Amino acid sequence: MLITHDGWKEIVVLTAGCAAATAAAAVWFWPLAVIPLLVWGWGLWFFRDPPRAIPDDPNVLLAPADGKVVAVERVEQNEWIGTPAVRIDIFLSIFDAHINRSPCAGAVQQVIRKAGRYLNAMRPEAASRNCANTLVLHPGNRLPGPVVVRQIVGAIARRIVCHARPGDDLEAGQRFGMIKFGSRTELYIPVSDGWQMLTRPGQKVRAGSSPLVRWNGSTVRS
Repeated sequence: MLITHDGWKEIVVLTAGCAAATAAAAVWFWPLAVIPLLVWGWGLWFFRDPPRAIPDDPNVLLAPADGKVVAVERVEQNEWIGTPAVRIDIFLSIFDAHINRSPCAGAVQQVIRKAGRYLNAMRPEAASRNCANTLVLHPGNRLPGPVVVRQIVGAIARRIVCHARPGDDLEAGQRFGMIKFGSRTELYIPVSDGWQMLTRPGQKVRAGSSPLVRWNGSTVRS
């Protein structure tokens, strides 16, 4: 099982704590030793970085996160796109892989960090009130843009990792960060009749592997 390098610090701390708890349980009441071992195993599993088969189709936008699609909605104004947009919300439980991947090939235009609260990520107001990191991508002249990915913390998630910087070029499905412990990820695209929606609320998706929308329009002028 491949472990993301973004989780090694937590794994070292967890390993030390679970080892101490296991030793104590073995002395006082050995059946309890299984509990820290299970916690340690879950910690390794949480920071897993599963390989993904990335579709070879430049006209699709891929899921930026593992989890369940909880909403596909039109918003009348998006501050990063500047026009009406479609928002696709993905909720990540503590059992999902938490690696974020780029939905398409493109140049990173902006990375905006916002301080905020730590409300439950399932609550609608979490999108506007919680700590978040926004990644704005320019997909070139093949797809309408910009394409926006927002990493949003939850009640348990307390840290956002984003390695992308303005000026970086990302490939479709490329890892760019993660959210540590339960969270929400949003994808925004400009409203256009050329988009074909490939997902729906309730669907489980996988980062870098599941197509969310397809562009059936003409080549976009940059």
